[in-house]
Amino acid sequence: MSWILKILGIIFLFYLLPAGCMFAQHSVTQQHQSWWELRRDSSEQAPVAEDTDQAVIQVYAARAARWKGSFGVHTWIATKRSDEAHYTRMEVIGYSVAWGRDAVRIRRGSPDGYWFGNRPTLLRDIRGHDAVDALIDRLHSTAESYPYNDEYHVWPGPNSNTFTAYLARAVPELQLELPSTAIGKDYLPWHQFVSTSPSGLGGQISLKGYASVLVGAEEGLEINLLGLTAGIDLWPPAIKMPAVGRIGFSDFKSFDETDF
Repeated sequence: MSWILKILGIIFLFYLLPAGCMFAQHSVTQQHQSWWELRRDSSEQAPVAEDTDQAVIQVYAARAARWKGSFGVHTWIATKRSDEAHYTRMEVIGYSVAWGRDAVRIRRGSPDGYWFGNRPTLLRDIRGHDAVDALIDRLHSTAESYPYNDEYHVWPGPNSNTFTAYLARAVPELQLELPSTAIGKDYLPWHQFVSTSPSGLGGQISLKGYASVLVGAEEGLEINLLGLTAGIDLWPPAIKMPAVGRIGFSDFKSFDETDF
């Protein structure tokens, strides 16, 4: 019986307590505005498309809208080819499926816009010419063949973070470490419960996102229980808390084509 109590104590301390605290904080500080009144303008983290002839790939994460922001983030990828003067956003939008549309949205838009009032965090910034253009082509091709285009489930997935993780696995040059708060990133179908990690530098076992273990050079060690992820990253050093996110050094990385 004592070992059961210890396990329950660990689950409470490392999973339920942080999530509960974040939900309480969100309930107190949430903005009482209609969704159309919340900021969606640029956070000015991306280069102006018309002012650069480089190809650009950027990956962003922002706290999700409404109560979902207590626990997790929404992620997306923005691209600009070297011969383009605009950005294209690739992301999954849940209400699209509810309205009978494709979940995947590939369209022109602000690469770094606020997400329903929440400022996004830049996770990856990759710039160059021919080599980065080739990566963009692969990202777009992968997005168009996303296998869950007619599905969306907030928990445990597939959702917007499942989509970003799917693209990252297909283009490991991004070396993308998704935040521990990206609920849905660990979603894998029952018949494919073993996979590489989103960064391509590790592996994971996942029971359809309800529980998973991930070990990788980029992500460190992550243990997911019911969509909540706790873990430790050795470099850059940080601990990862459910709902709270990364505590420690930032994992932001920027590359140019000479790094590939």
